[in-house]
Amino acid sequence: MHPEIPAEGVTLEQLFAGRRVNIPEMLQRLKQTANNLGLPFGERRMSFNSRRAQEAAKWAESQGKADAFHHAVFRAYFVDGKNLYEIETLAAAADAIGLAGGMLSEAIQRQTYRAAVDRDWLRSRQLGVAAVPTFRLGGEMLVGAQPYENLADFLIRRRKN
Repeated sequence: MHPEIPAEGVTLEQLFAGRRVNIPEMLQRLKQTANNLGLPFGERRMSFNSRRAQEAAKWAESQGKADAFHHAVFRAYFVDGKNLYEIETLAAAADAIGLAGGMLSEAIQRQTYRAAVDRDWLRSRQLGVAAVPTFRLGGEMLVGAQPYENLADFLIRRRKN
């Protein structure tokens, strides 16, 4: 959710500049979480503009393969370090799950799903969502990848209110 990121991407150091983020520690936590869940996780060094990936996901959803496409894009980004702004990367993810990458490329170039993504972003801003993932329940939010215990506590606290 960083529309300001240029097409070529930015390093994690550039992305988090001026914020108190320990990048090696953050990456280690993500890698450990992925390992615990049996998910692959590569050496992430860059962050890319995900706008086109979001439009591509809307297209994949229209083809009945949203979940498979999300998995393919996860692998491309978090394992292989691919740039999700590049149409070729997204088309390859579509091809990998049996969809026509050429059709996906055309949908992105024609901006077929641009308005749908704009509506999603507007709704996110209205709800105060500025990061992914964000868990929202009853107006309260829990932001970022969280351990199971934090999610359970969040639900229990909300249930008591």
